[in-house]
Amino acid sequence: MSETAVKVENLSKSYTINHQGDGSASYSKSLRETISYGIKSFSQKLLKSSSEGINNSSREQFLALQNVSFEIKQGDRIGVIGRNGAGKSTLLKILSRITEPTSGRISIRGRVASLLEVGTGFHPELTGRENIYLNGAILGMGKVEIQKKFHEIVEFAGVSKFIDTPVKKYSSGMYTRLAFSVAAHLEPEILIVDEVLAVGDVQFQKKCLGKMQSISKDEGRTVLFVSHNMDAIQRLCSKCLMLEKGKLIANDITSNVMTIYLSNNSQESSPNEWIDLSNVNRSGTGEARFTKFQYSSFNDSTYSHPYPNGVLEFTLGIESNEERLIGSLAVTIYNSLGVKLVNADIASLGQIVTLNAGQNIFKLRIEELHLNPDTYVVGFWLADTRSNNVLDFVEPTFDIEVVDSAKEGYGAKRTFDGAVTCKFTLLSSE
Repeated sequence: MSETAVKVENLSKSYTINHQGDGSASYSKSLRETISYGIKSFSQKLLKSSSEGINNSSREQFLALQNVSFEIKQGDRIGVIGRNGAGKSTLLKILSRITEPTSGRISIRGRVASLLEVGTGFHPELTGRENIYLNGAILGMGKVEIQKKFHEIVEFAGVSKFIDTPVKKYSSGMYTRLAFSVAAHLEPEILIVDEVLAVGDVQFQKKCLGKMQSISKDEGRTVLFVSHNMDAIQRLCSKCLMLEKGKLIANDITSNVMTIYLSNNSQESSPNEWIDLSNVNRSGTGEARFTKFQYSSFNDSTYSHPYPNGVLEFTLGIESNEERLIGSLAVTIYNSLGVKLVNADIASLGQIVTLNAGQNIFKLRIEELHLNPDTYVVGFWLADTRSNNVLDFVEPTFDIEVVDSAKEGYGAKRTFDGAVTCKFTLLSSE
């Protein structure tokens, strides 16, 4: 039986939120913000008369984590999922010893390397070379041990040309590549990776997933991976933890947790209605992002619901901060287990479109929808193929129902295995 790598018992973390009289709230301010706010607050008090001595501020305790308990075996690949604000990053910061829990206990066996934000553990004034040695020393590795891995780290990150340049001059993508490469190659027993990979380019994300899978399967190291990308979670992780409002509500194999997550987080949608995308789970740089969408099959007999082998058109609202060329714009459709079944991406057509600064409207038409009658979940993808940056990934959130147009009562939800029928013939055996 595998040894326990991480054991968490009744873990809780609370923060104090200060609500000010002017409607602002203070929460985990940086030192600069704290000093700035203090000066501003002192100035305001001097300007007010003493007769106005009313204190409009109040404090509130916010529980980021509540009595979370779980155990992870050595060599496990664990996905951590949940909506924004569920407590995922707080959990990883505690496991990485960046912050202390309010109560509860954690036991960790082995060295931990964490990548929770771009350039974690890097000193901006030091070069890439110097930061590799610094990070190795932090992990308790000797100089000779780091030297053995140095060439492999630089080659994987693809920054050999800039290895002696201070990392403050690196782009966010270069930062991410080197930071991940250092964390993955300096042989920690436990590797913790947050959604930071969404900042980098698409090809490097795939490379990172492959590396995490390799160090877990081949080298027996433990990986904890937080992501909103359900496809990546499914490909990498054998098990999942699901958090909701600071509580652990699921701890099981990935397919089971994915079903719970999608059913808890999916929202119903109707044809020919604009659906707002401003408050959905997403990742990417945000330089361009989906703002709304609507869909229709243009079939009056199904009241515009999609149906097998019929047309399905999506109208997409996309906002961009500047004019840019886009080589990857996709509508993705998943089943109830989060398995991607349809990926209508203009990249497969070799097509490039121009986004104007501000709001844009695009129509994407699937000519023949090869899905059986059932309920599916839709997500959206937008990437700049020149820089390989993911601009916006809206994770599968909205239900669409594919109906059986050939039978009466088509609106009833049916249970199918998702297999698509096709034309075939049985050839006689020779």
